[in-house]
Amino acid sequence: MEFRHLRGFMAVAEELHFARAAERLHIEQSPLSRTIKELESEFGAQLFDRNPRGTRLTGVGEVLVKDVRKILHAVEQARSNVRAAVAGYRGTLRIALSDGVSPQRLSAVLARCREEEPEVELRLSEVSLSQQLRGLRDDLFDVGFARSNQVGNGLAATAVWHTPLTVAIPARHPLLAMKHIPLVEALRYPLVLFDPRTHAGLSEQIERLLRQTRLQVSVAERVSSQEVMLSLIAAGYGVGLACEAQMALCQSAEIITRPLEGDPLLLTSYLVHSDADQSEQLQRFIARATRAELAADAQQRGAA
Repeated sequence: MEFRHLRGFMAVAEELHFARAAERLHIEQSPLSRTIKELESEFGAQLFDRNPRGTRLTGVGEVLVKDVRKILHAVEQARSNVRAAVAGYRGTLRIALSDGVSPQRLSAVLARCREEEPEVELRLSEVSLSQQLRGLRDDLFDVGFARSNQVGNGLAATAVWHTPLTVAIPARHPLLAMKHIPLVEALRYPLVLFDPRTHAGLSEQIERLLRQTRLQVSVAERVSSQEVMLSLIAAGYGVGLACEAQMALCQSAEIITRPLEGDPLLLTSYLVHSDADQSEQLQRFIARATRAELAADAQQRGAA
């Protein structure tokens, strides 16, 4: 078995289409087909089922894809480690980001890392929550930020950041007559919310708050990005419920944000990591993330 066999297999497994996989590898389709046949011959089993309706992995192929993904990641990790060593780094922290992490808190943590441990390389990966959890278990990531603490066995979730839920409103909307908007008033209008397929933890937290109102909620659209959310709100499709820290970066004159009336409804961000013993490097990173929350709270109290 050669490395080209593994690369070819993974390309077909991810594309489930031989022509697209060959194009991705910058080779002709016929040598790719031979590569897969050689691999199947070595294992003595069929890895793909090809029929007029398409290509799919067999049961044996599904087993193999998990191990090959780890092998290819290990090779890429080795390359990255060498490049980092050449660049002068003496350590690496692989960080997964899911659910639209608070940009202000994240930048504060990263800046502190650069200041206190400039020799440690930080690698950021934006992935879905399910990819983050799988990657943490498979040792593809060291730590992750997410909006959910439902992480399953083998992982721990530590609450590190709390940011208020806010209402995003199109300009010239009736709700703008109020400086602080009761949630029940906001729910009189159609909502633009994040899609749980791309923002699983954030969606669950917002849905939990909405269920507590026991009111009928009308959802105009579910979106996978803040840019689409802002476009729909500006066009008048509905009002948005989103993280205040993220909406603070919005510079559009067509959208106004208002705080909710009463005690703030807080969205929680979690630091997710293995529940096994942590390296000293990871412990220091967790401490920095916690300090970012304490510093932000102190700043808010000072402003008040």
